[in-house]
This record gives sequence, structure tokens and C-alpha cells, in this order.
Amino acid sequence: MSARILVVDDIAANVRLLEAKLAAEYFEVVTASSGPEALEIINRNAPDIVLLDVMMPEMDGFEVCTRIRADPKTRFLPVVMVTALSDPSDRVRGLEAGADDFLTKPVNDLALFARVRSLVRLKMMMDEWRMREQTSGQFDILTAEAEPGPEDDRNAEILLVESFQPAAQRIVGVLSGDGNKVEVAESLAKGIEIASKQPHDLIITNIQVAGEDGLRLCSHLRSQEDTRQVPILLIVEDYDMPRLIKGLDIGASDYLMKPIDPNELLARVRIQIRRRRYQDRLRANYERSLSLALTDSLTGLYNRRYAMRHLDGLMRRVATTGKTMGVLVCDLDRFKSVNDSYGHAAGDEVLKQFAQRATACMRNIDMLARMGGEEFIAFLPDTDGPTALRIAERLVKKVGETPMQVDAAPNSALTVTVSVGVASTSVDMPGEELIKMADAALYRAKEGGRNQAIADPGSLL
Repeated sequence: MSARILVVDDIAANVRLLEAKLAAEYFEVVTASSGPEALEIINRNAPDIVLLDVMMPEMDGFEVCTRIRADPKTRFLPVVMVTALSDPSDRVRGLEAGADDFLTKPVNDLALFARVRSLVRLKMMMDEWRMREQTSGQFDILTAEAEPGPEDDRNAEILLVESFQPAAQRIVGVLSGDGNKVEVAESLAKGIEIASKQPHDLIITNIQVAGEDGLRLCSHLRSQEDTRQVPILLIVEDYDMPRLIKGLDIGASDYLMKPIDPNELLARVRIQIRRRRYQDRLRANYERSLSLALTDSLTGLYNRRYAMRHLDGLMRRVATTGKTMGVLVCDLDRFKSVNDSYGHAAGDEVLKQFAQRATACMRNIDMLARMGGEEFIAFLPDTDGPTALRIAERLVKKVGETPMQVDAAPNSALTVTVSVGVASTSVDMPGEELIKMADAALYRAKEGGRNQAIADPGSLL
């Protein structure tokens, strides 16, 4: 996973070393030597994540982080403080200033890369939800504010998976002071059982629970629809760095090193609860909008009106970040003959089943819409031409290889195929132009025999 990282440090040697390490991992690196310069870069073209030194003249890292969090446009930009400061009070101060993590030098490179990737994944998901909410808001549909309130990090439902009772009691005592309700599970099996029965704002688990691997719990939670988005806070020993790295890759949201500092525990828990509730409100606002004229009533997909407005926002992101965006234009082959032969009810069933199969081929950051009739369109953020073509080819195969179950068809089965045109861009252009490129590729797919995906030649360069 690539990302644009801003490294902020007033010592040039530190910047060069970190820049070289990150570049070797295929991250794009931008640098700043002071707090004001960093804020200027962020305001001009926000990166995906900021690695921030604390001890800098003129403006220290705490002040930089506070200013980032005070700006609504960058409030949820991931910030990791990387510093020589090692006192627990400094770490808590950094977290309270809004840092997502506070790493003490010398930093384990693999841990740093894993943390960066996990925060970038989170940012991509949050950006997508905010983009969808903003698109809905432009239709004057949403009225509720999604921004976090002052008490959004208290009075939470928390599940603690910990087999050592004295440690569990200490954690419960600290968290209860914030009005949180903490339920304790003494085994992984009990934790899974409780998590599956009721929703939680946060799940905290030791990386080792009664001799069992706590990462099994993380893996299970991330594989289940009901718990996939619940933040997970890992409690780890300092020597368990390899497993911590694995945990971040699996999907753990944050971690806490033993011995546990009560103030750091509270700070990290508050961050996760606040983010969880903000994300829940974004999702609730967005889902509420779907019932108000933004979806196609037949397929349940987004409609043309929403799709074109959403595309405007995606293209502004391309212009700002230079990241690639892919588009698929899909058209069912000889669809008119389905209506003519079996009736419009059969045609409607084909459209609904196509929507289901196409959705199964998309990632959770992609967006699929019905443009009208038998024409559909998919927007693929952060996707280059070759990748978009592979997704389109997977879609063509999934639609064509299995007959659709249609009551009016002979034997209740009907083979339907689709042609797909693919285009992508990383330069500023009108969204309509990108769609025209995909349309032209779709025309070639139809002329070339249908039941295939063809990409705009420039998209594969």
C-alpha cells in the first residue's frame, strides 16, 4: 500500500535517514524542517500521514499537532510523533494533543511501517465515508452534524479480554472513571461470544490470553461483518514486537505497551472511542441519505444523480493528490432481447442479479451505480489502469460464467454477458472526459464481439 508521507524534523540527518527508509518501502516522501513549513505543506496539499518530531525550535511538535487537529480540513489526518522523548507524561501529552501514536527513538522500522500502513488504511476508509457524506449533503438531505462533540470519548461500551484478574481489575478501575461500562472476558472463546451478541465501542485484548494467541481474536473480529469496524486495542509486552506488527497488519487499531500507564490507557481509549463514534455518525448519515432519492429503486445501487456528484468530488481529490482513479462503464449485452423475449419482469430480475454480482467484484472503497437502463458505472479510487482492467475482467467472468435464475426463462436459467470499458487518470480533468474515455473503450468491446473488458490505451501506460 503506497502513501504520501510528510516527515517533519529540524535535523537534516534524521530527515534523510527516515526518507531513505520510507522510500525503500515505496512510500512517497515529502519533508519539512519546521512546524510552520509543515503546516504550510499540509494546507496546500495534505499528505496521507505525518511523521512529526517533537523537539523543534520556533514551534514544537505538540503545537503543530494541536493546530492540525484544530483545522476541520485536517482534523482526522493521521499524525505519528517520532521523538527521543521517552517519559510517559510526554507520550500522554502527545496523545492528548491529538497524535495517533507516539514512538520513541530508536524506532523499530518494521513496527513503524506497520503502524503507517494501518493508519493509512484507516484514513482511506474515513476519507471515503466523509466524501460520501459530503456528496449527500450537497443534495440538502443531511441535517445532523457528524463532527465529534466534547463528550464523544466517554460513557462507552467496552469489552476487555484479559485472563489475569488483577490486571483486568486495574484496567476496569481506570476506564470506569470515564463513565465507561467494561465487560470482562477471561478467554478468547468468551470474548468472541460476547462480541457477537452485542455491539461495543471498543474491544481491548491482551496479546496473550490464558495461553492463547490474542491475535486469533483480532482475526476473528475482522472477519465478521458485525465486528469488522469495531476498534481493537492490543496490550503487548515490549519483547513481543513481531506479533504486534502482525496484529497491526491483521487490523488492530492501536496498542499499549506494558507496564500500563493509566493516563496513556485513558488517552488511547478516548482516541479510539471518539473516532469510532464519528465514523458511526458518518455511516448513519450516509445510510439515511440512501433512502432519500439517491439510489436506484430496482437494484439498490446509487443512481446517476448521486454518481455524477460523487465523481466531481473524486476528481477534485485526483487534482489535489495526483493519485490515480479508475472508471468502469458496463453495458449488458443484447439486453433488449431479454425484455422482448421474456418480458420486463425478467429484465428487471437480470438487472438486480447483475448488480449483486458486480457488487461482489468491488472493494469496499469502490462505488457502483446504475446510470439508466442496462448501463452501470463503477468508480475505483486509488486504482491504476492495469488494476482496473483486472477488476473489470473479473466482473465479466463472474457475470458470464453462471446463468442467472429468471422465472420466465427456459429452465429458469438465462445466460447473460456484459461488456466493460475501462479508463483511468492521475491528472486533473473533468469527470465527463474520463467517462468518455471508458465509453470509447466500451464501444470497442462491443464491436470486438462483446462479453469482454477493454481498456483505454492511455490507461495502461
